[in-house]
Amino acid sequence: MSRALRIVQFWRYVAGGRCKSTARLEGKVVIITGANTGIGKETARDLARRGARVIVACRDTAKAEAAASEIRAETGNQQVIVKKLDLADTKSIREFAEQFLAEEKELHILINNAGVMLCPYSKTADGFETHLGVNHLGHFLLTFLLLERLKQSAPARIVNVSSLAHHVGRIRFHDLHGEKSYNRGLAYCHSKLANVLFTRELARRLQGTKVTANVLHPGCVHSDLVRHSSAVMWLLKIFPFFLKTPWEGAQTSIYCAVAEELNSVTGQYFRDCRPAYVSPRGRDDEAAKKLWSVSCELLGIQWD
Repeated sequence: MSRALRIVQFWRYVAGGRCKSTARLEGKVVIITGANTGIGKETARDLARRGARVIVACRDTAKAEAAASEIRAETGNQQVIVKKLDLADTKSIREFAEQFLAEEKELHILINNAGVMLCPYSKTADGFETHLGVNHLGHFLLTFLLLERLKQSAPARIVNVSSLAHHVGRIRFHDLHGEKSYNRGLAYCHSKLANVLFTRELARRLQGTKVTANVLHPGCVHSDLVRHSSAVMWLLKIFPFFLKTPWEGAQTSIYCAVAEELNSVTGQYFRDCRPAYVSPRGRDDEAAKKLWSVSCELLGIQWD
């Protein structure tokens, strides 16, 4: 094998799978959290190009509007709308959902994409450890508030962005908020496992509704998600060739949102646009049920 061919194969391996679906989305309404940058922005760009009405739900509305304006200009789709959503504040989540439900009569695709990574110890407005609060509890509440609209619009899809890091995670029920011990790398892994378990239990509860729920690992993507760690940012600058571009990283999110062959597939974990191995902890149904119950208790909701 020539050196050039080995290099090409290496790049293809790093880039991973690509969504080959040509599905159109005219008349479909999509929400994407954290779509002002990275894989969220690339997902929004792709779904806008397919004709969807895309709600860009972000904390930083100025950055989101800049991204939306760029997408509108590039795709010609003027139905790319920015809405304020701070997943670190349940009041903001409830306000977003209330406004959305008042303005939009349908919701066909919810992509829970936003996240934080490697944050120094901190808590959300509601006192939740930040990784757990934003990556899991924020999206848990958002999904709860929008679920009836998804059911009314069925067939519909929920797509949760997790990570390969879920393999390292544990649900530390005795110390969910890291008050006894805290490691920011592990806190991220724990929250990504929570995404997998949430999806598993959600899919079980949605059987027969024509609303599917799947979860994915986007790959190791060059983005600003690691902005809280100068050491990791330094490593990314030195070894960028080991990382996917945001466009490449968005492919599995897009695949889970539009691929026709996934119309009735639910409760699955994907990587590079195909089913992937889930850690044993990610297949623990009892842990998934307990996490569901604890999440409802923390958020003060009843979700039966």
